[in-house]
Amino acid sequence: MRACVPQGSTYPWLGNTDLEPPPPYEATPPAVPQAVPVTTPPRTTPTEPPRNYGSYSNQTAVNATTAELLKKQEELEKKARELERRERELQAHSLGPGADRQKNWPPLPSFCPVGPCFYQDINVEISQRFQRIVTIMYYFWMFCTANLLLNLISSLAAFCVSSDTGVGFGLAILWALLFTPCSFVCWYRPIYKAFRSDSSVNFFFFFFVFFAHCGMSVIEAIGIPGSGFSGWIVSLVGLRSNIGVGVIMIMNAILFNAQAVMGIFLLKRIHSLYRQTDASFQKAQAEFATGVMSNQAVRQAAATAASSAATNAAQGAFTNP
Repeated sequence: MRACVPQGSTYPWLGNTDLEPPPPYEATPPAVPQAVPVTTPPRTTPTEPPRNYGSYSNQTAVNATTAELLKKQEELEKKARELERRERELQAHSLGPGADRQKNWPPLPSFCPVGPCFYQDINVEISQRFQRIVTIMYYFWMFCTANLLLNLISSLAAFCVSSDTGVGFGLAILWALLFTPCSFVCWYRPIYKAFRSDSSVNFFFFFFVFFAHCGMSVIEAIGIPGSGFSGWIVSLVGLRSNIGVGVIMIMNAILFNAQAVMGIFLLKRIHSLYRQTDASFQKAQAEFATGVMSNQAVRQAAATAASSAATNAAQGAFTNP
């Protein structure tokens, strides 16, 4: 069976050469894409402001920076006060032990005919370690003075109600006029000078007087009739005669109780501070002897006594050869 071959084939194996060969393969070049113009949309004005997502963290950082600056400012002010205090201390010490400082206590007005009697500056004369306890003692003295004034008022109220309490009112006036300056001179100034110069003599003098003051505070709180103190006994008696006067006296008795308790506590506190210092009984004896011999009047009297004794001895030697 013969294969069917189209006419005009040029391939000999096909048996017919009338066919024309196909045209050669030609690769078509790739089409170059044309650039498409890009159109940008017109800008529009935003209707609301953009959100700041970092505002909270920024505010926190600002607050932290402000707090740090305030803390540094406080530290600088504290250092400035400390430098000012040290400068005043140096100025005070530069005056020397024999120099006279301008007296500033009590703070009296300029028109008063009586001037201040003492120089007192806790921040300058007292070391920083003992400034707190000396300040507390000063306020405690003011508290005791206020109690005496209130005792005077309550005694006056009792005297207005009953004339039988005239003796107590008179004694209340005496105690207010006597104990106010005596307490300042006899136990506050000694403890002030003791912590100022580490004086053993002033420590011992303070302990002796302040112990008596604490005992007197207990007597004031008891309120013996006719003693001039509005303590518990006098207050309960006055409460029967007049409720208003009794209430004032009871308030005074409560303050006297607080004064006694605070006095005992401060006595123990100062005794513990005294044991931490260099004060001692032997040092107190040496200070007392030095103070006595440094007194001009005492030295003059001792010199006069010595010269008189020498003269008498010489006269006795000549009269009794």
